[in-house]
Amino acid sequence: MSLLELIERADERTLAAGALACLERCLPLLAGPEAEPLRPLWASCEDGQDWAIRLAAVRTEMEQASVPDGPAALVRAMLGAAPSDFDAVPLREWADACSLVALRVHGRFDAPDGDAPPDEDHRLKAARSGDPAAVGPLVAGELERQVRILEILAETTGTAGSGAGLRKALDLSTEGRRVLRAVMSRRARGRG
Repeated sequence: MSLLELIERADERTLAAGALACLERCLPLLAGPEAEPLRPLWASCEDGQDWAIRLAAVRTEMEQASVPDGPAALVRAMLGAAPSDFDAVPLREWADACSLVALRVHGRFDAPDGDAPPDEDHRLKAARSGDPAAVGPLVAGELERQVRILEILAETTGTAGSGAGLRKALDLSTEGRRVLRAVMSRRARGRG
């Protein structure tokens, strides 16, 4: 199934966790290596309990951080766009937007100059529909992580292993965050 099909078929739990996973992988743009600002929201993904309260607290914390323009601002805007209602319709729209932002962020680091290619929207649409041939290695890796996380979450929905599914999603996101941090570090050293 394509990424877009997985998002379309996902339930609330999968959509919330999938969107959080996308933002989690982009955290190197916003927070230090030890920061875990999204962790409280992961605890609400299972059934939505205290979602709105935890979301408000995370937003307040993130709004206090200094964020440069560009990709980091996009990531913080996605956190600001998170719905307070733990309902499939708004969560699906948010998950779709977070997916696209995460792919765009990774695409900036695929490009040597950090600028988006002129046909970026077309290539990302094709990749999310199941044709990843025209994207760079970071975007391809991010796309693969997004698909895998949604598959894991869908497989464990409503089962005794649903907590384990969320843990696997978080582990994959932590791994993706390390990849982005390493790429950012290499690029910074190259400029220095």
